Parts: sequence; C-alpha cells; structure tokens
Amino acid sequence: MKRFNNLNNLTGWLVFTVAFATYSITVERTASFWDCAEFIAAAFKLEVPHPPGAPFFLLIGRIFSLLALGDLSQVAYWINMVSVLSSAFTILFLFWTITLLTKKIVAGPDSIPSPADTFLIMGAGVVGALAYTWSDSFWFSAVEAEVYAMSSFFTAIVIWAVFKWEQMEDPAAANRWLVFISYLIGLSIGVHLLNLVTIPALALVFYLKKYPKPGVVGGLIALGTGMVILTVINTGIIPGLPEMAGKFEIFFVNTLDLPYNSGVLFFIILFLGSLVWGIRFSHLRGMPGLNTTLLCLAFILTGYTSYLMVLVRSGYNPPINENSPDDVLSFVYYLKREQYGNRPLLYGPSYVARPTGLKKLSPVYRKKDGKYAIIDYRQEYEYAPGSSMLLPRMYSSQPGHPELYQSMTGLADGQKPTMVQNLSFLFSYQMGTMYWRYFLWNFSGRMGDAQGAGTLLPWDAFKAFPTSISAGKAHDNYFMLPLLLGIAGLLLLYFHQKKDLIVLAMLFVLTGIGLVVYLNSPPTEPRERDYIYVGSFYVFCIWIGMGVVACTQAFSRVLKQKGIRAITATALCLGVPMLMGIKGWDNHDRRNRFHSVDFARNLLSSCAPNAILFTGADTDTFPLWYVQEVEGFRTDVRVCVQTFMGADWYIRQLRRKINRSDALPMTLEMANYITGKNDIVPFYEIPGVKSGINLNEYLQLIKQDNKALQVPLTSGDMTSVLPSSVLFLPVNTAEVDSMKIVKKDLQPFIGNAMYWTIGNKDLYKGDLVMLDIIATNNWKRPIYFSSTMGKSNHLGLTEYMQLEGYAYRLLPARVEGAQDGYVNTDIMFNNMMNKMAWRELNNKDTYYDDTYRGAPIVTARMSFLRLAEQLVNEKRIAEARQVAERAIAVMPDDTIPYDQASAGFTGIFFDINERKKALQLADTMARRSDENLRWARQNPDSSIIDVNADLFILQSIVRSCRHAGEDAAAEEYERIFKKHLVAFNYIR
Repeated sequence: MKRFNNLNNLTGWLVFTVAFATYSITVERTASFWDCAEFIAAAFKLEVPHPPGAPFFLLIGRIFSLLALGDLSQVAYWINMVSVLSSAFTILFLFWTITLLTKKIVAGPDSIPSPADTFLIMGAGVVGALAYTWSDSFWFSAVEAEVYAMSSFFTAIVIWAVFKWEQMEDPAAANRWLVFISYLIGLSIGVHLLNLVTIPALALVFYLKKYPKPGVVGGLIALGTGMVILTVINTGIIPGLPEMAGKFEIFFVNTLDLPYNSGVLFFIILFLGSLVWGIRFSHLRGMPGLNTTLLCLAFILTGYTSYLMVLVRSGYNPPINENSPDDVLSFVYYLKREQYGNRPLLYGPSYVARPTGLKKLSPVYRKKDGKYAIIDYRQEYEYAPGSSMLLPRMYSSQPGHPELYQSMTGLADGQKPTMVQNLSFLFSYQMGTMYWRYFLWNFSGRMGDAQGAGTLLPWDAFKAFPTSISAGKAHDNYFMLPLLLGIAGLLLLYFHQKKDLIVLAMLFVLTGIGLVVYLNSPPTEPRERDYIYVGSFYVFCIWIGMGVVACTQAFSRVLKQKGIRAITATALCLGVPMLMGIKGWDNHDRRNRFHSVDFARNLLSSCAPNAILFTGADTDTFPLWYVQEVEGFRTDVRVCVQTFMGADWYIRQLRRKINRSDALPMTLEMANYITGKNDIVPFYEIPGVKSGINLNEYLQLIKQDNKALQVPLTSGDMTSVLPSSVLFLPVNTAEVDSMKIVKKDLQPFIGNAMYWTIGNKDLYKGDLVMLDIIATNNWKRPIYFSSTMGKSNHLGLTEYMQLEGYAYRLLPARVEGAQDGYVNTDIMFNNMMNKMAWRELNNKDTYYDDTYRGAPIVTARMSFLRLAEQLVNEKRIAEARQVAERAIAVMPDDTIPYDQASAGFTGIFFDINERKKALQLADTMARRSDENLRWARQNPDSSIIDVNADLFILQSIVRSCRHAGEDAAAEEYERIFKKHLVAFNYIR
C-alpha cells in the first residue's frame, strides 16, 4: 500500500505540474476586463470591492503582489498567479479524489492494488484531472484574477477531504477531519459562497457512512439536514451574527447611552464566551458529538474572520470603498448585497404585475450625535392578490426584459404567464440556454465566443460555417468524446458503487441545476455566466476519469491480459483531454493581451488635467480603477461611476479628496442626499417655469426643502419635483474666455446661458448629483463623459459636448444638431496619435474574445473614424490619411475583424483618394457580411450572427461607393444588400 500511495502522490504532483505549466504559460500578464481589474486594485491596497467582497482572496492577492518587487506593471501578473496556483491545486485534489474513488471499484477500499490495477487507477486520475485542466470554463477562470479559481480550489479540497473522512475508522481521527473541513468552509466564505452549495451532498456522505443500509427516507432526512446547515451558515452565521451584534449595538447606544461599539463588544464577549464554555463543558462531560459540532462551528468562524479586513480597511476610507461598511450596521448591508435587490425564488410576482403600494420593513440607521438615527426604512413592493405565482421564473420588469419574455414565449403585451409558460421558460432558457449550453461547451464543443454562441456536435464538423465562425479561435469541436467518456464513468458507478454515484450526482445537481433555480436568471445577461457552474463540470470530470475504467472493462473480451487492457484504455482515453487542450489552447492563451489596460489609459489620456470623468458600468470603470490605484496613472482624474451616484455612501466619497483629485464641488449638502431623500425627483411641470428653470436656483430650492417645489406623495411625505423639462445655466462669457477652454472657431457658439431639454421624465438621485457637480463646478475643472456611456446618461447635454478622444468634454458652446457631439480635431488628433496605445491588437496570434471586440474596439474605431471624418470636412487630408492608416494598422482585419465602425473607413479612404484601399476594404467586408447573412438565413435559430450589423455594413458600403462614383461596385453590393433585405423580410 505504501508503494501505491507514493505513486499516487507522485503522479498527482506530475498532473499538478502539467496544469501549473498550462496556466502559467497562458495567464494574462495584466488586468482583464470585468471584475478582475477591481479585484487586483483592491488586493494591491487592501481596499473594499463590490459586495459581498472576497477578503481572503484579497489578502492572498496582497501577498502575491509583493513578488512584483516594486514594479507596478507586474502587480497584476502576480495577482493573476493566485488563480494559476489555486487552479493547479484544484487539479491536484481532483486527481486524488478520482484515484480514491476509482480504487474502491478496481481493487476495493482496503486492498492493495496490483500493478495493472495501479496503472488503471492512475490513468483514470490523469484523464479526469486533465479533462478539467483543459475544460473551457475552468481554464478561462484559471488565468485571470477572479475569485472562481480559488473557490474551485476550496470545492476540490473539501470534496477530497470528505471522501478521506469517509474512509477513517478511528472516530477521533475522523472528527479531526470534520474540524478541518469546517475550517476550509469558513475560509471559503472569504472567497465566494458557491462552495457552500456542496454542504447538502456532504451531509449525504455522512449519512451513508454512519448507516450501512441506507434508505430513501434517511437519505432525504440527510439532505434536509444538509440544507439546514447550509441555511444556518448562509443566513444565520454570515449575515446573522453581525446582524445580531447590530441589535445589541443599537440597544446599548440608543437605550443605555453607551458609546459606539459597546454593544458589538458585549455581543462578541458573550457569544465567544458561550462557545468556549460549550466546548469545555462537552469535553468534560464526555459528549464527543456536541464537542465536535461546537469545534466545527468555532473553526468555521475562525475562517470567517477574514471578513474583519472589510471592517478595518473600510474605516480608513480607501479610494475603492464600496458601500463603506465601516460599522456593523453597514457591514450587514454589505454582506447581504442589498444594493443589488432580490430575485424571487419560491413565490413572487410575474413581470406583468404592477405594484399597488410599498410596505415598510426594517429601519435604516446612521450614526448621528452619538446615537443611531433612523434615516429611512427598507421597503418592498406590495402587489394585488393574484399577481404572484409559485416558482416565478418570468419576474423581471427591467427595461427590455418584458419584450424578451414575450418573444421567447409568444405572450401578448401585458398577458400574465401561466405556470406552463413559466416552467417552459425555466426549462428552455434558464436550464437550456443558461446551463446545458454551457455544459456542452465544455464536453461537446463550442460554436464560437460571440454572446449567445451555440454548441457543436460531431456532425457539425461536416457543416459549412461562415469564415467568421469557422476561423474563430473559439470554434472548438470535441466530437462529444468527453461527454461520452463521462457518461461511461457514470454508468460504471451505477453498476459498481451506487453510494458514490448518489453523492456525486447530488453534487452535480446542486452545483448545476440547483444554482440555475436559485439564481433565477433574467432573460438576458451582460455576459456569459458559464464560470458559475464549474462545480458541476468538476463532478463530471470525475466521471470522465472513471470512464477509463469503463473502457477497460469494455475491452475485456478483446484483450485478455489485465495490464494490456489498462494501458490500451488509458492511452486511448488520454486522447480526449489532449484533444481538449489542443483545441482550447489558442482561445485561452492570453500572453500578449494588454488592451484592457490600454483602453483605460486611453480613456484617461482623453481628459485634461484635474478632470472629472463620468463613466458607466463595470467594464468602463474597473480598468480605470486598476491603472489609477495600481499603476498610479492619471490619479488627478476623478472617476465618477454613474451607477453608484445615487448611493449616499458614494456621494460622501465624492465629497472628499482621493489621490491627487480634490473633493468634487457640490451645492447640496449630505442632508439632501441621505438614503430616502431625493431618491427620485418626479417630473411635475409647473406652469410658471414651463419654459425653463435656472439650475443654480433650482439646486438652492432643493437644498432649502422649499415648499414651493414640493408635492405630497401617497405616503403623506413631501418630495421635491422637477418643474420643467428645460434647464438653463448662466454662463459668465468673460470668465470662460479667460480660461481658454473653448476653441476659437467655437467661441461664437457661446451664449450667456446654456439651455437644454432634459426631458419630461423623473430624475434619479444620480442624475441630480451629476447636475449638481456640473452647476457648482462652474467650469473650474474639466468635466467629461465616457463615450461608452449611452446618450440617455448625457442628461440632454449632447450638443454641448466636444469629443477629444474616448471622452466628451462638456463646454458652454453649443453646436446645434450635434447629436453625437462635435469634434475638436486639434486636441483629438494629439490625443489619438501621440498619447494613446493599442499594444498587440495587430498580433494575429493574440486572442481577443467578445468583450474586447465589443465596446473597447468599437470605441477605438469610432474615435478614429470621427476624427478622420472631421479632418476631411476641414480639408486636412494629410492628417486624415494618417488617422485612417493608423486605425487600420493597429486593428487590422486578420486580428480584429472589421466591424460596423470599420465600414465608415470605406468612405474615408475614398475621400483621401486611396481608392484601391477603399475598394479592398469594401470587398472584404461585403463578402464576409454576405457569407454571414446566407448562413444566418439557413440557421434562423442561431444568434451568433448579428444580422442587423451585417446589413448595416452592406448599406454603408453601398452609400460610400455611390458617393465616390464607384457605380459598378455600388451596384454589386446593393444587389447583395437587397437580396438579404428581402430574405429577412425587411422589405417585401
């Protein structure tokens, strides 16, 4: 047995080495888009990221960041290596789990395996572990600084530890393993809560070990017990203990007149004292069950203490301090992720239900004058009887979602879904599109990386795909080989080890379908969510490993010698993960990808010194935080996140200096911005100011809570209103002239006041904050809007916006009709040509997924296009040629395929008398769009081709050729264009 254990350990570490080498080679060298950039910045300075945070991940990331040895450009790489190492250890424990379980089948749990059996067990472990190593979703998370790699590690080591505990005969040793498992679960809370989903299945392992003759009723009781434990940890411990401490705190401070934190301190002493007493009492009385339970609780709490970092660091007001959870009450809000709202799970309204009122819930407290004052109440909507339904799946009434529900189910506008339609959405979209599609990506094949990409089956290898799909690096067909091998392993367990099958199947369901039901996805997501379900893919790879044993048994009639069968089956099955690795390498290799950081730098480089920059959501903002907080680039620019600006904690942050950026100017006080105050300012037109209201005077009226500007709500409270759809802001023209901020050609467009239509819609608090900053600033600091923000966030000020790169500068000069702003060619040319970078976008060996090809690339190309167009209009042809050629050179078609923005360059090249280049560009794009549209007509169920985008490209090319007098080319492309218009029923 010692020889087997040594070989098992050695082989496991060899597999670990393969995984570590894979991820080390393909890891991203800098910060990726989405949450990665935020986590890197937060880890580097131990700041507070979006709730519920990941403090243990941040602490480990901080340690790894020190390996950069002061080179700030290497900090992201070393924090990315946390995921690399975590993922490699995940593979190690997966290997040991597979060999542990396979040994039961091949040789028995207590037997010494023969050399042939040993080889087979090692082969099963290698095949299963490498299949997960090179699986699409896990590999994606393994090479970036996200929490999912470390979360997978905790899932892997907990599953391994539970199966090790199962084999322990000595009760004392077994109890130590339970305490160890509890500590791991506690630590995992500080990474991600996904690991908790495994608890019910682990309770089932406990039952199957304690009761050699299990029954259905006992199994259900065990699962129910596991669900109770999960609920206790997820609700009773994680937010529950801080919530209880908060109640003590309020009582001690508000009732007993004691200082802040006295109630928290008393609760901690009381709770920990009770826990210590219980552990000692159970030990002295010889109660091992109670003693082990209390020790497990103690070690869960020990792991959970990583969350103290959130409280401590928030108290120092770091630049990234989301929700400002610096006291126990705000900490509970942070843990519960209350800013994101709730999704109904078992009972709730459908998307057509309309609220009939608001119900007050628990109060919201803030510190004030040595007490905790109630500033608002948490609320939830009330609905008319009959509006709600069981297991509501079609619930979201967010803009655009009702229309998607209707298109998916055929419901009429306003029609309430039946339970059949509700469940149909669950099975077809939530389980089908949002789970099984991801599952097949990993074990059958993936059509591409565009949002909504479908799966590939073996016979798809014989289908003709457009080049835009077939030539894509993410077009990977595994011919269902991993799927079939996993099914073979599942069947092996069914016939030989049903207990383990039940446990693994429960793990598979809980981390897959169970999460689907719990998360209750809306009809669309901002990005693919396959990384959530890697726990179920992990379990399936255990079955893939066991598929090697199934293949060995299948060869028994052909190959009589046991050793030969084991070698043959292992060699053949090893080809499955090898296929996955070879196919997946090019679309997981991120070595030369830098544009997430370049995009952020380019956006900041578009701004003048000491600027205020309004940005949109995560992809906009997180890279900016990274380059400012980690690399120290342009910290004079104050990044204002529009999605946060309605929160009082964020407004407080705007009102203080951060890095080199001074506090933002505001007229309104925090009393006007506290939670519950001016959350929504309804539009209520007052005849006397219908023609417009002075923004400065309006802000003063709100500041004073002036009754002339207020109307009663149904609750009886008074609220300020927006009395006019037109706002104006006086302009001191002499002062503006002295600032030299307006181009000489535009000075005639400066008036004594700015007038604009904000619209007859309600203002949200974030809109009010933006208006406050704009008015109070009085042109002292440059104000910019990121070009990636939608026009709806421009507050109607578009005609006053000057494009200077990736951002629009707000100026008191109005160019009437400039619905996309106007271009300052001098500033923008200098910014685009001299200050910005697009590293490796022309490297055809570098992989750019859908995120990079979306807003970042479109922003770059549109900026080049707007600049070139304006230079042509100003007859500056030589400069326009430089811009157009730079755009094509840094983002060529063979690396970043031409898109809708690129179509405009056809006309630019005609205008600068580069007709050959224009026709080449037109032909390349037209042929590709024609091919895409022909395929889309033949495959109407696929959404991977954006039909409207390709039609737009064709239309743009036709117009450019017509305008340039290239009638032959225009006729040819117009024929293609009209053919597809008819085919897609755009014209009849």
